[in-house]
Amino acid sequence: MLEVLLLAFALAMDAFAVSIGLGVKKKEFDKVLAFKAALFFGFFQALMPLIGHLASLGVGTLIESIDHWVAFLLLSLIGGKMLYESFGENTEDEISLITNKVLFILAIATSIDAMAAGFTLNLLDINPYISMLIIGLVTFVFSFIGVFIGSKGGSFLEDKAEKLGGVVLICIGLKILLEHLYS
Repeated sequence: MLEVLLLAFALAMDAFAVSIGLGVKKKEFDKVLAFKAALFFGFFQALMPLIGHLASLGVGTLIESIDHWVAFLLLSLIGGKMLYESFGENTEDEISLITNKVLFILAIATSIDAMAAGFTLNLLDINPYISMLIIGLVTFVFSFIGVFIGSKGGSFLEDKAEKLGGVVLICIGLKILLEHLYS
């Protein structure tokens, strides 16, 4: 269960960072925006691992002997990408108006990594569908809080959230690999 919570936390960091940026744009706390961002980000962060998990079932027997290496590689790549992006420009800086379409696009963009992480769900000791629900709920909460923090001037946290999420994903991948190699 701890691994699932850590995975959910790490995957939610992209949405958290973007939500902070959305809150910064508003300058004052907007409950409707916070709820909509949480709903969009939480839904897609739950949906994308499901898609990844279902795809992994189709290729699961083909990669069963190396699944621990695949999990390590995917989670390390996602974590590395998050670390790299934490040093770059913020996407939400380019957004002038926060519409449902913009939230939809941001939700998909921040959840693509979660699809790749969905490939690793069958390696965790918890039902993959419960894992997806936890990932969605954690992202929902972090996104709502992110808009609040951003509206209160918390823009300095954006890159730190992504960095922490990247490190946690790499650590989870390493743990899966080491557990398999030493079991």
